[in-house]
Amino acid sequence: MAETSTGTGTTGRNQPLGDTELRLMQRLAQQITATDLELVNSDATYGELAWNWGRAHRAESGSWRHRLWFDGTDGTDRTDLIAWAWAALPREVPRADGTVRDYTDAYLTYQIHPDHNTLIDDVIGWYEQTAAGVRRTLVTQAADQVAQARWAAHGYTPESDSTDDSTSDSSADDGDWTQLNTRDLEDIETPDLPDGFAFTTAADAGPGATVRAHLAAWPASTMTDDAYQGLLQAPGYRPDLHLLIQAPDGTMAASAVMWLDPANATVEFEPVGTHPGFRRLGLGRALVLHGLHTARAAGASHATVACLGAPAHPKARGLYYSVGFRYFSRDVLLAKAAVQ
Repeated sequence: MAETSTGTGTTGRNQPLGDTELRLMQRLAQQITATDLELVNSDATYGELAWNWGRAHRAESGSWRHRLWFDGTDGTDRTDLIAWAWAALPREVPRADGTVRDYTDAYLTYQIHPDHNTLIDDVIGWYEQTAAGVRRTLVTQAADQVAQARWAAHGYTPESDSTDDSTSDSSADDGDWTQLNTRDLEDIETPDLPDGFAFTTAADAGPGATVRAHLAAWPASTMTDDAYQGLLQAPGYRPDLHLLIQAPDGTMAASAVMWLDPANATVEFEPVGTHPGFRRLGLGRALVLHGLHTARAAGASHATVACLGAPAHPKARGLYYSVGFRYFSRDVLLAKAAVQ
């Protein structure tokens, strides 16, 4: 077995991360989901990959670098991807309101097939070279002890309050780490909407209303009309599985994107949010329950959703627990200062 690679590093012409490469990365995520879900990087799930690529590739791809590792003698058999790394370098990204979001750190998303975990040092070395001179950040899974040990050996340390302690109930832990929650799709409660509210989809509401719904829930988002057009190109995105709740006055009051992974009969919710003017009405809960029913009808038998896991951030976790999700795994935030 010889490992070959393609992509970009610090030399050579920058080849964009396109949908062909993304589909290969999604396939690896599907393979690991089927056997080792606890090792799937929280930013490297089938749906999260499509979400992050789709909404950002038009505006941000110039700051992206990637590398793919294949199990083959000449790198031409691209069905055998065994590892990949995707780095976002410091950049400025315009928001829909005319402001700019300034990213000053580099951020790495990566995935390695468990049978090839010795490639972790190759991934680390590539990231060190690609993002030299800036603060470097990433997440790894708490269950991936091999990866955590190797990142530590290269000088990467956990961010504050991001070490693995899933039993902690200290409200002082306000870190930004996330946890993965799962449930099966048996015995789903019937959703209950307030009078005058109705379920709809992005397919029926159209792009403009869909973008406004997202921005209402996440005002600091970099979602724009153009970004949504990019999302429509993302492998796995289905407007009929982008669920919305319409208020009596016509406002889109809540939204949830669902990503159906047919290979594993799973559905992932990412993201879920409610308009601030319509919170505390049970809309988020009703939308997730409606989504579970919709996913089951589409062929899914299992669902996942990620949320902030620190005890100081209980709202989303409480919502998902209330509809039957339970903790499964979590990530660990790692960083290395630019001077190192």
